[in-house]
Amino acid sequence: MNKTLSLKQEIAYAAGMIGWSTMTNIIIVMLPYFYLPPSNAGLPPLVPQLVFLGLFNILSIIAASGRLVDAIFDPFIASKSDASTNPDGRRMPFMKLAIVPAMIFCALVFYPVQKSESLHNAWWLTITLCLFFVSVTTYIIPYNALLAEVTHTPRQKVKLSSYQQVGFVIGIILSACTNNFADLVQSNFLVANRSEAVQIAIWALCILSGLVMLMPVFFIDEKTFSVAKPTHIPLWPAIKNTFKNRNFKYYLISDFAFYTALSIISSGLLFFCTVLLGLPESEGGKFMGAMVMASLLFYPVVNFGSVKIGKKPFVLLAFGVLCLIFVTIFFLGKLPLGPYTQIYILVLSASFPLAALGILPTAILADIAQKDTLETGENQEGMFFAVKYLFVKLGQTLGIAIFAMLTIYGKDPGNDFGLRLNGIVGFGLCLIALLFFSRFKENTE
Repeated sequence: MNKTLSLKQEIAYAAGMIGWSTMTNIIIVMLPYFYLPPSNAGLPPLVPQLVFLGLFNILSIIAASGRLVDAIFDPFIASKSDASTNPDGRRMPFMKLAIVPAMIFCALVFYPVQKSESLHNAWWLTITLCLFFVSVTTYIIPYNALLAEVTHTPRQKVKLSSYQQVGFVIGIILSACTNNFADLVQSNFLVANRSEAVQIAIWALCILSGLVMLMPVFFIDEKTFSVAKPTHIPLWPAIKNTFKNRNFKYYLISDFAFYTALSIISSGLLFFCTVLLGLPESEGGKFMGAMVMASLLFYPVVNFGSVKIGKKPFVLLAFGVLCLIFVTIFFLGKLPLGPYTQIYILVLSASFPLAALGILPTAILADIAQKDTLETGENQEGMFFAVKYLFVKLGQTLGIAIFAMLTIYGKDPGNDFGLRLNGIVGFGLCLIALLFFSRFKENTE
């Protein structure tokens, strides 16, 4: 009989998610706002708004290049982790190695070499982004593969995925509150320069992230809970094997579309608040907090309901709600309601999709990986999660790139059409996710 994690160990596992979620969401939330801020942000633009082929601006190209390096590295680290014979386990040694570099390079992303608009800043941003993504991937891929190995029933997978999702949304809240923390730095430490206050806030968040990423390493003995054996399939055949799984392909496409849409919302949150609704930038963290607190109310519904009727109906409903939310973004600031009413309707409506799409996809993928192991005899959990997170990162990159590209068509008060176009693009992406996941065959079907 395999040992199961105690509540303390489940919480320690979820804490790891808080750390890497905070850092990756700092990049998503703050990068466009810090380097190409709206005119009312009180920050100087740091990279030229150069446009290539009439569509791609420099920030979208930088984000894409950083993720491209990361995308190439993902399967490599998964293959190394899956095949590891380290006596301390296949996953934990890689996670320990990654924490300090991830902290340092996340913070350095926001330390441009010049304090004004410059191509030198563009090169610096490209290099630091690549190094951050490679570092954090070395933690994320083994971390997520571990979930399939230390849980042994569908109920355990959903439960641990729920704790993991709480960690993820805490990371989103912390990253969304970066400007709030910068306000505290300016008021309590007499830092007059806004850019410096943001940098100090980001350093503090990175250090906190590193500390909580250590918790799974300290509290979970991988060898006690995981009986998985190293796989002997070479890198490229292992990648191809995952794509032979029809269910995995439908899962992957819908997941890619969802994370692209989610990245658009995260990149645009501060712009939607300040430009479309005329609210202070510090309000963004409060709205994100309200959304997360409301989503917690749906956790028991998703947990118990998915056991009774299956995971698929909840995922499809969540994609449908997101479609409506993106349509609403297009009309923000033009509805016959006050700005606070509009934004609270939006974030509270998003609380159910946040719960369902936070908990269930990870548990679904763990089921896919476990079923594949039973059918093939090869423990390739790491590769399934690597391919998933390769597409997650490509989706996040595409989301940042789409948002940055659309700013060409207006990102300032009175000239905001580019921001509104994000609503139309997001609607299309969520519709694609819904259509492809409708073809997913759950075991209960």
